[in-house]
Amino acid sequence: MIETDGLERSLDGGVMTLTLARPERKNPLTFEIYAALRDGFRELKSDRSVRAVVLRGAGGNFCSGGDVREIIGPLVAMEPDERLQFTEMTGAVVTAMRACPQPIVAAVDGVCAGAGAILAMASDLRLGTARARVAFLFVLVGLSGADMGACAMLPRILGLGRASELLYTGRELSGEEALSWGFFNRLCTPELLDEEARLCAREIANGPTRAHEVTKAMLEAAPGMELGEEIAMEARVQAALMASGDFRRAYEAFIAKRRPHFEGN
Repeated sequence: MIETDGLERSLDGGVMTLTLARPERKNPLTFEIYAALRDGFRELKSDRSVRAVVLRGAGGNFCSGGDVREIIGPLVAMEPDERLQFTEMTGAVVTAMRACPQPIVAAVDGVCAGAGAILAMASDLRLGTARARVAFLFVLVGLSGADMGACAMLPRILGLGRASELLYTGRELSGEEALSWGFFNRLCTPELLDEEARLCAREIANGPTRAHEVTKAMLEAAPGMELGEEIAMEARVQAALMASGDFRRAYEAFIAKRRPHFEGN
């Protein structure tokens, strides 16, 4: 994955940790960071050394969204075609996150606003803290909630009414409210958040990689399919996985009364 200022990468035991690393500014995004995220998640599609991803922010905050000085200011002065190129690039980050086969675990502490909230939304699982503050605040800067897939994805997570409230008002969700609304899967203490996110990702990484890839792809495709079509597709992909080495290993481990060791094939 491409590295750039403000985005750090590490790999351990099949888990890639991506850290938004501009803590002095609450980890805002720049043009370069957007591009690195887009290209990096695209690369993961063919990187079998990575089996799960943790996305986090440095210094007690997740991400404050687009950098006001480095993005918002220049956008005001851009030509229309340049602005469109920018919005297409930011949307491509979410497309790449959803298309990469590895499940993504977001570790959300402190500020999680604007495009930062979108990055959390586009992850597969979200672990948060009670002090986290989640806000889709586009309306507060004169923009619509139609940004980076929010109108498609947020209602799937929260329901239409709650997603509409957040996108129309731009108000903050506290960590407790984000948990009760279903945005967070669970809350952790700030001190244990990173460890819990890594443990979650490691558990996924130790599982059947091909099966996880199929689950993610079907979760993404299913809302646009008729139920009968979706069930037929599930039948085909599940039958194919029954020919995998991991399915056989799981059976052999069950017979031997031991835990299966999955190899991702």
